[in-house]
Amino acid sequence: MIEARNLHKRFGPKVTAVEDVSFTAEDGVITGLLGPNGAGKTTTMRMLYTLVRPDRGTALVDGVDVVQRPQEARRALGVLPDARGLYPRLTAREHARYYGELHGLSGAALDRRVDELLDLLDMRDIADRRTEGFSQGERVKVAMARALVHGPRNVLLDEPTNGLDVMSTRAVRTLLRRLRDEGRCVVFSSHVMQEVAALCDRIVVVAHGRVVADGTPDALRASTGKDSLEEAFVATIGTDQGLMQ
Repeated sequence: MIEARNLHKRFGPKVTAVEDVSFTAEDGVITGLLGPNGAGKTTTMRMLYTLVRPDRGTALVDGVDVVQRPQEARRALGVLPDARGLYPRLTAREHARYYGELHGLSGAALDRRVDELLDLLDMRDIADRRTEGFSQGERVKVAMARALVHGPRNVLLDEPTNGLDVMSTRAVRTLLRRLRDEGRCVVFSSHVMQEVAALCDRIVVVAHGRVVADGTPDALRASTGKDSLEEAFVATIGTDQGLMQ
């Protein structure tokens, strides 16, 4: 479970990227962090996975404070960042092995885990190719394998289907549902309404650095009186409603 508690982050004297963001992402639930560009989604995600230190507030990952105990929190997280950050001279398999070793895996256990991910993500055909020149979909698969190699209970993904073709998008959706069904906490940020509607059990809407809605897709539609999730989203950020229970 991931809990964001009154997160606040400024960049310089004039830019407040995140202002008092609080929400809870439960185990066995896909939670979508939704908002327009510049709403503070990526900054919030980066604070959750300890890349950016909040100016105020904190977050808990399975009860571990990300500010006070960042290393321990990282061990419970699998992260797909907005910048995929692959090493071009390493193969897909080497990426997964390297990150597995960083998390303390080795020997036959690491070999089995890497093989499982190569099958799960349909990566056998690219497993032993260097990642330089990979397509966007191939890069996401490698980054996903790297994020999941240590079997984290909590998974954070920033725009996981950005730039993917239809088949790659379907594969990512299937994987996220599988992680949810295994009881993991899954949080992903997106501004693609179709993606949110297809995947999310719960939606947290962020606008101007604040949470303006938090609830199920049905509750969001009901609270705005709109039939479609897209219209409900526009109404929510346009009228700056308070928290939805």
